[in-house]
Amino acid sequence: MILVFGGTTEGRMAAKVLEESGATYYYSTRSDIQDIQLVHGHHVTGAMEVPEMVTFCQEHGIRLIVDAAHPFAVNLHRNVIDLAGQIGVPVIRYDRIYPPHDEGIVWCRDYDDAISQLETYGIHRLLALTGVNTIAKLRDYWREHECWFRILNREGSLAGAQKAGFSADHLVYYEKDKTASLIERLHPQAIITKESGTSGGFKEKVDAARQAGIKVFVVERPEYPIADGVTVKHVDGPHGLRRMVEKLLPEFYPLHSGLTTGTCATAAAIAATLRLTRGETPASVPVILPDGETIDVEVTYGDGYAAVFKESGDDPDVTNGIEIRASVQPSDHFEILGGEGVGKFTVPGFDFPLGEPAINKAPRQMMRDNIKENVSITISVPGGAEIARRTFNPRLGIEGGISIIGVSGIVKPFSEEAFVASIRKCMQVAKASGSDRVVINSGGKSERFVKAQYTDLPQQAFVEYGNYIGETLAIANELDIKNVTMGVMLGKAVKLAAGNLDTHSRHTTMDKDFVMSMLHEAGINIDISDLTLARELWERIPQEKLQNFATVVINHCNRYCSPLLPNGNLTILLITDTGTIYNS
Repeated sequence: MILVFGGTTEGRMAAKVLEESGATYYYSTRSDIQDIQLVHGHHVTGAMEVPEMVTFCQEHGIRLIVDAAHPFAVNLHRNVIDLAGQIGVPVIRYDRIYPPHDEGIVWCRDYDDAISQLETYGIHRLLALTGVNTIAKLRDYWREHECWFRILNREGSLAGAQKAGFSADHLVYYEKDKTASLIERLHPQAIITKESGTSGGFKEKVDAARQAGIKVFVVERPEYPIADGVTVKHVDGPHGLRRMVEKLLPEFYPLHSGLTTGTCATAAAIAATLRLTRGETPASVPVILPDGETIDVEVTYGDGYAAVFKESGDDPDVTNGIEIRASVQPSDHFEILGGEGVGKFTVPGFDFPLGEPAINKAPRQMMRDNIKENVSITISVPGGAEIARRTFNPRLGIEGGISIIGVSGIVKPFSEEAFVASIRKCMQVAKASGSDRVVINSGGKSERFVKAQYTDLPQQAFVEYGNYIGETLAIANELDIKNVTMGVMLGKAVKLAAGNLDTHSRHTTMDKDFVMSMLHEAGINIDISDLTLARELWERIPQEKLQNFATVVINHCNRYCSPLLPNGNLTILLITDTGTIYNS
């Protein structure tokens, strides 16, 4: 059993990750202010001191603690470590992603140091974005200078400000993404904020102040406590959390996740670069994933290369266990080359020219994001040519080896029954959130694009269907969800338009004859005999005909999808690779 200390954005994400297991867990917050919908989790409210925590954990069989509390919740972090030591369980600290320290910012050790720095810089008009609980800590400053505090517009925050003796005339209320307009209205000389990380809106606050040409003071986050005998593992994102739970409490998830070939290649390249530039050979290296979080990946070394043995988790993958190597040489520029066992693009339609190694955009960007040195990286896969014969690469025109791929960097375990069950759980959570619309998408990329159309919906309203479009719509109907938006990219859309409600490549491939019939229906006459990937159509179809084609595709998709939601309204959005969205 797992106990989560939440109440934050990270707490919500931790709950979402744990919900995927279908297992029971507990989610603890100090108050019931955070509105969070749980299906398998039990929400526990009310502050607990260590003795109460110990009793709770013993009564509920807690074997793992996830500390996803605010980085400045110092007392709670100490209590968690004390608790873990007393009951002998490990802690996963789910922290935030923090931008690197910028020399243009005045960094303060604590609030006393902040007051001293403000006086040194002669700041007499200050906008404090540090929250109601810091009013008392900055009292010695605001008693002598003009200061505004931005707080949440709720009864508890107002009471806290009043208790601290702060004038209500100088309280302003939080509105998302409104820091710039607040600065423009108040004309402070500086702002002060906490080192609250990406999810705390840190960048937005700093950018707004810099745009206004005013000083930025930041109170540094406190260090996380440590104690002898207590195991603490740090993660800063959902993928890392799940993988750490799988490691520390393997039975919690029925199926385990794995790594993409792109993540393995990146880790090997990082390790090879460290050996070349610093003479270091660590047993594992940190890898920044495309979503910004960092995970550790185990590496090995050979004569002139570093390597990673791919783990696919419980996903049935022919590449499971293969060795992915990286050798690195000094260079005057950054480049990525393909060696033995890495395929080459032999037909048009991909992101790179013919003859380039089949290393996709996301892994290339991962290597660039993780490796700052100018080096020449060669990725190779011993036996890759043989393995590739058991993949779809030959059909796609990728010859000579496997592809280095992966959008998220993580492989989620494939099991139709488990995946559909996970979709059902997510749909239940979406309905329980009270949202008047559920938005279903094939994955993270399409979700990012569609979210821009539905900025007011809660995170729980967005559900990934993977390839199980029919199953997802049937679940929506069972749950009596009235309004569903489906985001779909062209590769899946052309399969769906032909009546394939499961679009996985294991079961169906693009029917070019049917695609040609849709083009004719849209009044488009182009040759697609050499078409490899559906997304090539966005470049081949004349600009003025794109909407016509999109309408035809969406109408065919509707023909098969709408009957699955007889009592609801279905909106289908067709999405291009660059984020352009077409509606019918």
